[in-house]
Amino acid sequence: MGSETLAILALLMFVALFILFFMGHPLAFVLGGIGVIFGLILYPQMIGLFVNRIYGVMNNSLLIAVTLFILMGNFLTMSGIAEGLFKALRILLGPIRGGVGLAVIAVCIVFAACTGIIGASVVTMGLLSGPMLIRYGYQKELTMGMVAAGGSLGILIPPSIMLVMMADQAALSAGKLLMSGVLPGITLGILYMIYIATRCGFNPELGPPIPKEELSQYPVSKRFKNALIYLVPPAGLILLVLGAIFFGVATPTEAAGIGAAVSFLMILAYRKFTWKGFQDCIYQTAKATTMVIIILVGASCFTGVFLGMGGGTAMVNIIIGLGLGKWGTYALIMIIYIILGCFIDWIGIVMITFPIFLPIAKALGFDMIWFVSMLAINLQMSFLTPPFGYALFYLSGLKLEGVTLNHIYRGAIPFLILQTTAVLTCTLFPDVVVWLPNKMLGK
Repeated sequence: MGSETLAILALLMFVALFILFFMGHPLAFVLGGIGVIFGLILYPQMIGLFVNRIYGVMNNSLLIAVTLFILMGNFLTMSGIAEGLFKALRILLGPIRGGVGLAVIAVCIVFAACTGIIGASVVTMGLLSGPMLIRYGYQKELTMGMVAAGGSLGILIPPSIMLVMMADQAALSAGKLLMSGVLPGITLGILYMIYIATRCGFNPELGPPIPKEELSQYPVSKRFKNALIYLVPPAGLILLVLGAIFFGVATPTEAAGIGAAVSFLMILAYRKFTWKGFQDCIYQTAKATTMVIIILVGASCFTGVFLGMGGGTAMVNIIIGLGLGKWGTYALIMIIYIILGCFIDWIGIVMITFPIFLPIAKALGFDMIWFVSMLAINLQMSFLTPPFGYALFYLSGLKLEGVTLNHIYRGAIPFLILQTTAVLTCTLFPDVVVWLPNKMLGK
């Protein structure tokens, strides 16, 4: 069979992938099924390749970090640290316009640096802050937008499950890629805070201060004391985990194990331990890990056949052949990611596009840590882009009183603009992304 015929069949695999996925079939089985069908039809001996690739996924020690970071996040959710920190910062920042909104973003940044589980972050902050913000008179659109955007920061700020997965798929240093998300994630959080403070500063009705009657119940000394009680332990955990990676004391997998152990001790310290809660943490961790692994298995089979048939080379030649140049091609890739983010979740986008876009980036001479990090920053938008932004549907599923899907969609738009601003900033000033990875002592 000629190379051109194989390339055409490989492209047909890609077409079949999108058709079946948009028909509503699970991504893992679509990827694996197409790979197996095309592989067995064209190469009956392909079954050996499938076995080897599946074993390679099972034998990948880096994926242990995914399990441990998920476990760490579930333990921290069980500890109630987010609830305690929000209550403390709500009172501390409440006297200023938009102060409770600033507290939401601050808690989201801290929580993001402790857990990479977006669903847990958005739902937790939605339940904690949503009803309270509305009761204080905050605009519903602003409330929903800040919770959705802030809760999604965990996909970028380490320990990010997405960055670990990206490092594995791109064969890059997981430690360096995790460090690359720190400054962009914090930059996004600061942009959110500036936006909230500015809008509420000019229009107090969007985010009024907490009533003085409520604040009078908390002396200033007690406000700072409560903030420290719930801020110091997670801050210590963040410094421990990220510091171990940055200074080369531990690999990301080892740091994830340390983080999981310390987060369990925090459950005990805050007296939140129950056997039922512990069992739920283990079950949720196993459930999330199984989902990730089965998608990886299906994607590995698909990628093996797709690349083996020349699909990757064909797509690279087509895109480079457009003649857009280095930065024109980069802009095209970023636009494709934005469009895909409207319909597909991040793990599907990574599995489908990395075999195509990473060879293009290498051929064009991009710094791969920076390039992959930019894709990660771009994927922040996938959680807020209609019609299928996951953070939007997490909030919709909470059924908060008086909040409609229109409030959620409209509230997300300003934060999408801020995320686009962050992408442009990190493109124009790449040191925001690569400065920490270049300074770290670990690999």
